[in-house]
Amino acid sequence: MAAFRHRQRTYVLKPAEAKRKWHLVDARGQAPGRLAVRVAGLLRGKDNPRFTPHTDSGDFVVVVNAGGVVFSGDKLDQKIYYRHSGYVGGLKRRTAREQMERDPRKVVLKAVRGMLPKNSESPPMGVGKGGASSMPPQHRNSVEMSASREWKSRTHAA
Repeated sequence: MAAFRHRQRTYVLKPAEAKRKWHLVDARGQAPGRLAVRVAGLLRGKDNPRFTPHTDSGDFVVVVNAGGVVFSGDKLDQKIYYRHSGYVGGLKRRTAREQMERDPRKVVLKAVRGMLPKNSESPPMGVGKGGASSMPPQHRNSVEMSASREWKSRTHAA
């Protein structure tokens, strides 16, 4: 029974062992859905080889230029964002154009939230107006999407 002597064990990442990085993502010229897939993956830590689903091991992400996201086709007028006030008959609706005029950050936030798990393991998210200046200067990473839709990551020294 020598075959069972060298069993491989599954590595489980502990929260204290997680090495988190900061990523700066420019949303200008990107489709909200494609942007949200990449940001959600960074927030969960799916690009990390030590990814463990039940541990919050994701990186920190700052999205700038949310007003520059681009909708294809007629989605600006046809896509509807719904919310409910909590009262009977309190269903509110806005088109993507109206939402972009009011607060484009919420368009990106809603797209990213839709890509994250709907349970207690979803990473915490917030919306701020600070942009890139609110993140620490050390270890900033800029993530860009090229025309061929492949993501590239570059490290910037501050």
